[in-house]
Amino acid sequence: MAISFAIIIIFGLLANKIFTKLKLPGLLGMLIVGILLGPYAFDILNKEILIISGDLRKIALIVILLRAGLGVKKETLKKIGIPAIKLSFIPGIFEGFTLIFITMKIFNFSFEQAGILAFIIAAVSPAVVVPSMLSLIDKGKGEKKAIPTLILAGASIDDVFAITIYSTFLGMYNAKNANILKQLLNIPISIALGISIGIIIGFIMTYIFKHYHIRDTKKTLILLSTAIIFNSLEEPLEKIVPIATLLGVMTIGFILLEKYPNVANRLSSKLNKVWVLAEIILFVLVGAEVNIFVAMDSGLIGILVITIGLIGRSIGVIISLIGTNLNFKERLFCIISYTPKATVQAAIGAVPLTMGVKGGELILAIAVLSIIITAPLGAIGIKFAGERYLE
Repeated sequence: MAISFAIIIIFGLLANKIFTKLKLPGLLGMLIVGILLGPYAFDILNKEILIISGDLRKIALIVILLRAGLGVKKETLKKIGIPAIKLSFIPGIFEGFTLIFITMKIFNFSFEQAGILAFIIAAVSPAVVVPSMLSLIDKGKGEKKAIPTLILAGASIDDVFAITIYSTFLGMYNAKNANILKQLLNIPISIALGISIGIIIGFIMTYIFKHYHIRDTKKTLILLSTAIIFNSLEEPLEKIVPIATLLGVMTIGFILLEKYPNVANRLSSKLNKVWVLAEIILFVLVGAEVNIFVAMDSGLIGILVITIGLIGRSIGVIISLIGTNLNFKERLFCIISYTPKATVQAAIGAVPLTMGVKGGELILAIAVLSIIITAPLGAIGIKFAGERYLE
């Protein structure tokens, strides 16, 4: 496994460098490296590292969400306000129900089957969106109207809605937990609990860092470890009480910045260094999950379904931005930023198949295809549109 880890780092760094030189997003190169090294291409990676791939990707995601929280100021949150809330659920709902309608017609799926597929696909990828937005924030792009922060905040909650509604449809299919109203009520409860616990942890971290002399490197390790433990509670507590822990992780960083800005800025700098490794692990291992042969099974119809879903999502983004002072190019940037799929689709795309859902193979194929199409195109689109459309 150690050799596989070394191979991931070396080839990930090399791909990142080459694609950056070509004026393309480095993450695109790392995704391609992952596909090539993975079990569905040259099968170079040790099986053990693929077994723990999910945990490694989750840790990497926590690193970048902490970094995101440490970069969001209260004044910026006030500026984005209502549009961020609308962006957190309207685009996903538009895409999801567009996909339900289309897949029921094209594949002759039942309402429950269509709902399972739709809300696997409907989740935007924080793994692609968050690093891209932080890169633009670092460059000062869109700072006047806080556009990258707007996308960052909305996209971080988007997944909560998509996964909760997906779980509802899966429960309906299995004739369990079919209480739709209860499941939908879980969404605001999950968000509220995630933010509340994040606030509490943020205050505890602030107290510890203010009252005890700890080196910044150790502070970073304490912060990261605490966030990982917090995130690990989501799954075992899911049946008792839902918690949007990834949103809570961002909140921890936000509270630290608000209450202890000097330390928060130093910790953000430390996490930037950790992200050099975490980014490689995240995108190479996401790429390794992609089975291009499965994706081909859905063919042109799969591409058509994904495209129609993205049109629905784009309409949702346009509606969410009504009443804002964004110009046409800035709105177009927001639409492009909401297209990438990767993390959720890689994580749960195969679940319906393993649970015996009829059409599970097709659901998995379209989930994989959505990663192959939207992750690279979305990453490229965000980079180019961000540089050209944002002031």
